[in-house]
Amino acid sequence: MSPRIPPLEPPYSEELATMLAKWMPPGAQVEPLRLFRTLAQHRELLDRMRPLGAGILGKGAVNPMEREIVIHRTCARCGCEYEWGVHAVFFDDALHIPQGKLAATVTASAHDGVWTERESLLIRLADELHDTSTVSDELWAKLSQHWNTPQFIELCVIAGFYHLISFVANAAQVEPEARAARFPVRG
Repeated sequence: MSPRIPPLEPPYSEELATMLAKWMPPGAQVEPLRLFRTLAQHRELLDRMRPLGAGILGKGAVNPMEREIVIHRTCARCGCEYEWGVHAVFFDDALHIPQGKLAATVTASAHDGVWTERESLLIRLADELHDTSTVSDELWAKLSQHWNTPQFIELCVIAGFYHLISFVANAAQVEPEARAARFPVRG
């Protein structure tokens, strides 16, 4: 399937090259991701989105492992194999997320034995936000025993931001990155 919105291709202007480099990890020696080059079709929006994305991934109040669980589950629920696969390769190796847990973000329920109590709550949070755009009182009470107010707000922002990313990647039909993981096959 061809992308509906093709990613920009090199050679880039100096301004665009600088902008795209800001989206990549410092010192990255690979071509900017297709998603970033697709978003670059609207440069002003690309520039406005970067601080939030960088803030989520770089300076968050939420533990990086827990952040990635919410990102993976949100992308899985949105059917966004592109972004799920990018995070599976670029973040999970560094965080040492077990392959079973990574696969479970796509294939398992919140009540599956693969999850700790905290992780199960994160899966439930991503699921409730996806399904209802809110959080039940029962889940809120449990979440508040583990995360403080700034962390809870951040978890909701993470889920919302990755809905946004999933919507763009899916609607634009961004082609998977060559090195990205693919969704696991459900057993």
